[in-house]
Amino acid sequence: MKQIIIIGGGAAGFFCASNLDEKKYKITILEQNSDVLQKVKISGGGRCNVTHACFDPKELVQFYPRGNKELLSVFTKFQPGDTMEWFDQRNVPLKIEGDNRTFPESNSSQTIINTFQKEIQHKDVEVKTKCSVKEIKKQDEKYLVVTSLGDFSADYVVYTTGSSPKSLKIAENLGHTIVPLVPSLFTFNIKDDLLKELPGTSFENAEVSIPSLKTEESGPLLITHWGLSGPAVLKISAWEAISLAKLKYQVEIEVNFIVKTMDEAEELFQNAKLSNPKKTIGQSKMFDITNRFWHKVLEISKVDLNKQIANVSGKETQTILENLCKKKLKVTGKSTFKDEFVTAGGIDLKEINFKNMSSKVLPNFYIAGEVLNIDAVTGGFNFQACWSEAWLIAQDLNNK
Repeated sequence: MKQIIIIGGGAAGFFCASNLDEKKYKITILEQNSDVLQKVKISGGGRCNVTHACFDPKELVQFYPRGNKELLSVFTKFQPGDTMEWFDQRNVPLKIEGDNRTFPESNSSQTIINTFQKEIQHKDVEVKTKCSVKEIKKQDEKYLVVTSLGDFSADYVVYTTGSSPKSLKIAENLGHTIVPLVPSLFTFNIKDDLLKELPGTSFENAEVSIPSLKTEESGPLLITHWGLSGPAVLKISAWEAISLAKLKYQVEIEVNFIVKTMDEAEELFQNAKLSNPKKTIGQSKMFDITNRFWHKVLEISKVDLNKQIANVSGKETQTILENLCKKKLKVTGKSTFKDEFVTAGGIDLKEINFKNMSSKVLPNFYIAGEVLNIDAVTGGFNFQACWSEAWLIAQDLNNK
């Protein structure tokens, strides 16, 4: 019986093993940590954001800053609808939330982990934890996988290691080209009087732009102890991951907290002035923001909260509106988003056959997951890439 060695006990490795034909192969998963499926466990705050309810491959690839062209063919063969069906067949009901993120109905990542564990037990897959791969040697038609627990011989290798520098070095030693790693999906460190004392303040929709990079994203925004977070920031960090790394995360951004043009905001301001001229400016919040944020804007605009709105000068009005619609903030660094550390970079996509995720450099060698130069914005997309790629590998091996 031919041997398949899967290196990496994460999402892609387990999904591949779960779809392999155990009658044809002896399957072994090697995992360097003491626990498997660690990212699955912590994803979505411990609820596991399994996928995203976007069923059109052309639309789906728009969420991948790197890998979008290559994934189009992958998603035409296995997409979020197929993922949902796969779990459904195993009695794991999933639910689609308002933002299309998809979770197990149990609200626990353990449900997903248990499903995989059950699948591989049923298939008699051997899992070796605390097994660190040191080297992979090509030997005639086979591979010798040298590990901390001894050597393993493989007819086929499935490489789903995640993006650790060590695993990329092993791939490079085997002849693959590596695109340097940079963080993706991170929050911005910003020290500014406007954000002081306001952590936890959120905006349902805001626009964040980086003028020097001619890029803009919109979405929910959150003020944190260290700066700004939320989908608007995470999206821009993913799309501009490489440029921001080159700039050493020192960049000026512009934030529109109310998603209105200066003219639209001015019109609302003048209407408020006309309808309640005797009201104080502090009591005259006319935008969809918290009172605390409104008062902070007035404070940094140097406008007295107790001033009647009728007496607010044209110059003061302009300052207030600029702080709401065109606030310039200096980013001085980045912070990891929760524990969901994602990287851009990895094995060069030109060296992968996306019909079956096989290496163009090595025979009988398959690659999937974050070790590839593919990454996505937050929302279940990184897992979906893992499931789809791993499914293609399993189909190809089952048809051999």
